[in-house]
Amino acid sequence: MTESQKETFRKYLEQAGAIDILVKVLVQLYDEPSKPKQSLDYIKQCLGSPTPAEYEVAVAEKEGLARQLEEANQIIAELQAKVQQLESQLANRD
Repeated sequence: MTESQKETFRKYLEQAGAIDILVKVLVQLYDEPSKPKQSLDYIKQCLGSPTPAEYEVAVAEKEGLARQLEEANQIIAELQAKVQQLESQLANRD
């Protein structure tokens, strides 16, 4: 990476506010009286990353919603077939 590329990237990070946020998180970590064993996890948490437990809950919720959607789509397909059957029976009566 050239010096001009580094400078361009640094300016980008400054304009986006990323450097300020990272500095604040690192200062928080520095000021933490009981330093966490996993500093990277601490930084992730400060930046809004879900904890492993929160992630597992979200995955389970997603899987449950996917099952519900599949069930709903199956019911819709069954009802559409029933509507077509009833329309066909109605058309045959006329």
